[in-house]
Order: sequence, then C-alpha cells, then structure tokens
Amino acid sequence: MRVSLEIGVHPWFSSLRMSEANIVVVMPAYNAGQTLERTFRDLPLELKENVVLVDDASTDGTPLIAKELGLKVVEHTKNLGYGGNQKTCYAEALKLNADVIVMLHPDYQYDARVCKIMAELILLGNCDIVLGNRIRTRQEALQGGMPKWKYFINRTSTFFENLILGQSIGDFHTGLRAYSKKVLETIPFELNSDDFGFDQEFLVQSIHFGFKIGDVPVPVRYFKEASSINFSRSVRYGFVGIKSISKYTIQSLNLYKFKEFTPKNSRRDLE
Repeated sequence: MRVSLEIGVHPWFSSLRMSEANIVVVMPAYNAGQTLERTFRDLPLELKENVVLVDDASTDGTPLIAKELGLKVVEHTKNLGYGGNQKTCYAEALKLNADVIVMLHPDYQYDARVCKIMAELILLGNCDIVLGNRIRTRQEALQGGMPKWKYFINRTSTFFENLILGQSIGDFHTGLRAYSKKVLETIPFELNSDDFGFDQEFLVQSIHFGFKIGDVPVPVRYFKEASSINFSRSVRYGFVGIKSISKYTIQSLNLYKFKEFTPKNSRRDLE
C-alpha cells in the first residue's frame, strides 16, 4: 500500500523524499493474543493495511487473531527468539520493498498512534532511525509501572552508552523503532543475536554506520499482559551490549574489523 503523507519539501531533503511512501509496520509476536487487537486498533488508519505479523510459535492463537484482523501473517514452526523474530520481520519488509519500516510490539506496551509521526521524520530526511522514548521523568516511568530496578538499569546504561558512543538517545532500550530502507539494506542484522540483545547490537551498528537517530516521546506501559524480561535475562542482555560496544571501540581504533560492522554488500571482502 502506498500512503500519502503530504509532507513538506525542504532543500536538504534526502533521497527518501516522495509524496507517497511504502510504509510497512512489522510486529514480532509471541503469545500476544490478549493485546494484539488493542495495539492494531491504535495504529493510524493509513498504516493498517500494510502490517506484517511474524508469530514466533505462539501457543495462544495469536496467528488466528492476526488473520481475522486482516494482517499478513508469517509463522515460525519453532520459537526462534526475539532477535530471530525481528530478522524475519525485516526480511519480509524488504521483500515488500518498504521505504520505511516501523517495528511495533503487539503487546500494547507502546503507543501505536505515533507510528506515522516516526515515519514522517524519516521521510523528511531528519532521521534514518526514530525511537520511541519512554523515559521523560522518573515519576512518569515509575507510575507507568516500570520496576525500579529496570528504571535504574535503563538510566545508568543509557547514560554510559550515550557517553561512549557520542549520542543523546533518550531510551537505548525501547522496543518501538522505525527505520529507513537504507538502514536495513546496510546493517548485517542477520549476524546479530537471536535473543533480546539484538536491539542493542542493532543500535551500535547504526551508530557505526553514521545513521541519524532521533526519538519521540511515548508513555510508559507496564502491565501483566505486556512482554518483559526478568532480571537474569536483563543481565545477559547487558553483557551483549557491553560486548557490542567493545567491538565498536576496537573497530573504531582500527585494531580489528568485525563482520557485524561491515555493510552487507561488502562482507564478502572479509570472507
């Protein structure tokens, strides 16, 4: 589906400038049967006809609900993990020749209403990547249900990641993201973790390739049905981030070249 966004024209406009854009919303899903419909209903009308849900071997009927809502559904025969799910999501979006890809969790933890705004920022050429920023004040985050230990880890790790990587990202660990087609065509995300560490690796790679990253504010929503990782998995997730940043630093110092930081069309040179 081609969506007319009727955006303005600026002299610094990127190659993505167009009056009509192919925007694909991808949903990595696992047991999202209780929240999928609410998430889908909140999407802007213009984006509802081009939604791809990748089901990671759910046991609660998520694929059936998605089909009833009219979504395109891709089903994994076995659980590949959060990162593995995203790999399929982005491969499907590229098959559809998407200009902008919005990754939205179907667990209603993120505000789907801002997806069009995120896409517009990319089409304007202001950003290559737009993130949903859940953290504006401590009070808002905690009142939204974010556990105190998660808030502490989020703020601490985001501070040091920004410091080391030279960014000013508000929420390094958000699951609401929008990408330009060029981002997915450049980053070798297929090499990333199949678990939750995928997201951190992807952002570090994006910074290495010089993509412009921005964010938009979204409310914090933590509740029983929303997906979340426990403390032990959060620790493993953190180690993946440290490893990725360490590789980034080594590569930046020209001490070693990693495949993860080599554009897709250049990886053969290292093989």
